[in-house]
This record gives sequence, structure tokens and C-alpha cells, in this order.
Amino acid sequence: QVQLVESGGGLVQPGGSLRLSCAPSVTIFSFYTMGWYRQAPGKQRELVATITFSTNSNYYADSVKGRFTISRDAAKNTVYLQMNSLKPEDTAVYYCNAQQLLGNLYWGQGTQVTVSS
Repeated sequence: QVQLVESGGGLVQPGGSLRLSCAPSVTIFSFYTMGWYRQAPGKQRELVATITFSTNSNYYADSVKGRFTISRDAAKNTVYLQMNSLKPEDTAVYYCNAQQLLGNLYWGQGTQVTVSS
């Protein structure tokens, strides 16, 4: 069973930074794409960012462009989400997601990010 282990959430003041990590139990290159979603209280889960390994291309939601960066470290078998200039509206549970080429989809357990003064 593939597992995605997330870490790095926490409480940060507006304008601050956090880095989320997602480490799968298998090589990251067994996935076609990995990404981060988030879900705020009372809202639907939304896509934040993705990285596609075959094309080395990234996607960002408009709400995080210029502030968040998704990246991979093959040596550490980890995908990161660097979040800068955080805003209160970024407060949510952040979920790591991984999809294989044949369609198998995996989710992490979620990590809480709270942006508040």
C-alpha cells in the first residue's frame, strides 16, 4: 500500500513562510504527477500546485502564483511546497496527492497550516 507522509505544517504569522514536505513510501518517479491540495473549513478541497515529472512542468492555482513553489528532491525522495508571503486565507489542511500514469490516486493524511497573528 502506497503511503504519502506529510510534514511541515504549523502556525505562522501573515507574511511568514512554511515549507511542506511529502515523502512517499515508493520512489517519486513511480508517479506521473504529484501535487498539493488544500481544504479550508466549510469549503471544497482545491488544487494548489502540481509537478509533472516527465515534462518537469509545474502548475499553480492563481491564488498562490508568485508565492508558492512546488519542487522535488530526488535524492531525498520528497516533494516540497514552499509557501511564502502567507495570508490568513491560506489557512487550511494541506494534502499531498500522487497519481500514477494508469490512474491510481493516493492521498496523504493532511497537515494543518494556520496563518494568524
